[in-house]
Amino acid sequence: MKPFSHLLSPTTIAVFGGKECERVVEQCDRFGFAGTIWPVHPTRETLGGRPCFRSVSDLPSPPDAAYIAVNRERSIDVVRDLATIGAGGAICYASGFAEADAESEGSGDLQRRLVEAAGDMPIIGPNCYGTINALEGAALWPDQHGVRRCEEGVAIITQSSNIAINLTMQKRGLPIAMVLTAGNQAQIGVSKLGLEMIEDERITALGLHIEGLDDVKAFESLAMRARELRKPIVAIKVGKSDQAQAAAMTHTASLAGSDAAHDALFRRLGVARVHDVETFLETLKLLHCGGPLAGRDILSLSCSGGEASLMADAAHGTSLNYRPFEDADRQAVKDVLGDIVTIANPLDYHTFIWGNWSAMIRMFEAALAPQFDLAFLVIDFPRDDQCDPLDWKCAADSFVAAVRQTGARAAVLASMPECMPEAVADNLLKQGIAPLSGFDAAIAAAEAAAMIGECWRGEPPAPLLASPASSGSGTEILDEHQSKQELAATGLVIPKSTILTIDPEPDYKVFTVVESDDMPDPSFSFSAIPETLNPPFALKVLGIAHKTEADAVRLNLHTRRDVEHALKAMAHLGDRFLLEEMAAAPDAELLVGATRDPVVDLMLTLGAGGVLAELLNDTVTLLLPASEREIRDALSGLKIGQLLDGYRGKEATDIDALIANIICIANYASANHEVLEELDVNPLFATQFGSVAVDALIIKRKTS
Repeated sequence: MKPFSHLLSPTTIAVFGGKECERVVEQCDRFGFAGTIWPVHPTRETLGGRPCFRSVSDLPSPPDAAYIAVNRERSIDVVRDLATIGAGGAICYASGFAEADAESEGSGDLQRRLVEAAGDMPIIGPNCYGTINALEGAALWPDQHGVRRCEEGVAIITQSSNIAINLTMQKRGLPIAMVLTAGNQAQIGVSKLGLEMIEDERITALGLHIEGLDDVKAFESLAMRARELRKPIVAIKVGKSDQAQAAAMTHTASLAGSDAAHDALFRRLGVARVHDVETFLETLKLLHCGGPLAGRDILSLSCSGGEASLMADAAHGTSLNYRPFEDADRQAVKDVLGDIVTIANPLDYHTFIWGNWSAMIRMFEAALAPQFDLAFLVIDFPRDDQCDPLDWKCAADSFVAAVRQTGARAAVLASMPECMPEAVADNLLKQGIAPLSGFDAAIAAAEAAAMIGECWRGEPPAPLLASPASSGSGTEILDEHQSKQELAATGLVIPKSTILTIDPEPDYKVFTVVESDDMPDPSFSFSAIPETLNPPFALKVLGIAHKTEADAVRLNLHTRRDVEHALKAMAHLGDRFLLEEMAAAPDAELLVGATRDPVVDLMLTLGAGGVLAELLNDTVTLLLPASEREIRDALSGLKIGQLLDGYRGKEATDIDALIANIICIANYASANHEVLEELDVNPLFATQFGSVAVDALIIKRKTS
């Protein structure tokens, strides 16, 4: 496919259609587009004050961009004609393609024909509104919008045209340089569109509203290129997984859903995931104004104890840190404010010095001197139709002066968007200070910016695994013994064990345990227990996934007689048994497993294990290959991590041994990613003296 920079930044535009194209011309004129627009219509003489051409062949030259707003069948013809003359690209407005295939038979085939007609000419859509370029005033957009012209700003891509319109209507001061709707992504997906947009030096950050990822490897390329260019990405990924997972074969599959996979993908690639539009906009604003944060230490300055408390609560439970003032810094602030004010972070500096320009600057300079990673000034500006904003302006201006003097990374935060006038926000942005709105959204934006910064400071992640599509030949399930032996070959610690088989007499399965000292029935026999195996033993029926629920396991067996009785009790469940030494009682039980996701492929899940794995649902998902650092950080973020570190006076577990076992499991999954369908080690015991895998199950794709 040809590059599509001309499509996004055109100097010549051809429009095909009626009223929608009139709107496109109108929006370009309103926006100050300096290029040339050529309407094409078979019967109209003029459109948008410009003479119409009758067909593509009549155009003076191939257009940089074309806006096609005719019916879906005619759209295919126009695309083909444009591709023939070498046009720069086209936006397809019409709907009724693949998105309607369930209701209208053949719609998917129409989309295939559209892509074929385009050849190597780029097309955006179909079923989309188009693009708005505020840098050059090109609005290939058939509706009103709220974007203002700017010299630099953020780019936003969404699959929803209506969401795009809503985002343009914000009055929060966010400079939006480009808006693009991807529609059906028939030819170009969100990731490739993003790759093209961030190459423009005037784009400062990228915001994505994603309904479904088009191509995970393309998204990985986008994130890695954004990292190279130092252009952060914020994403809203909508849609929780509603898969019926209760009947999954492994505990891992029942816990690891597609939403967790997307979380893992974004976290790995340094893409900040947010969950609402307000936080999306505030995060883009903060990133536009200074990029990612250098750390997680923040400062809050306000003239109200109530605001200070709200700021403290907003950051509670986040990774952000209200770092206390050092003694010297505390004294410097106190020297300005006096003994009545308690010097703390968050700081309620009161209003005693409001209006005293010199004192306010000195106080702000003293508070900003310790160089926090982000300093907030909390201030709500009054209604300008009923109030005199002079006092508030004095506070904000003195803060701006102090920021300029100290070089601090700063934001001015209003508790509500209506208390941050757009004119004030615009002025703050010119000063290099982020104008933010809403306590929770601002704190979430700071945490997102800190996450990106932390990711970028580390080593770039290894490339994601890419497995071939399933051949459809089915799967094979390895029993516990087979699974453990495969994993043990990678270094996983497992208990000593042996296989016991029952002598297959025709009627052996009717025997029951006899609670007496009588000798067992001579027709019942089983293979010998190796002398190298030491009691107590655990006995398990092989070939059953959820043994506890099936009553297919017996524990604390000390003698051959105990084993024999246990075999008789479970004989109706199978004829092959795993006898192994019982592991020492754990300080914590973990689940470690791998399963496939339709988007990100193979993913690794860590969490609280044992029979309560699904009930506790304390898990984190990583993508493969996973580094030791990622695994260590993931464990520390689990609730069960407190048990690993030693809880209520208990000794800490051997975390290095535990991580070594997890690495063995992750390495096995990575090495077998082309055939591995599911892997489940549950429980993996963690003790003060080591770690051992007590149960395991592997499901593979059949290779023939």
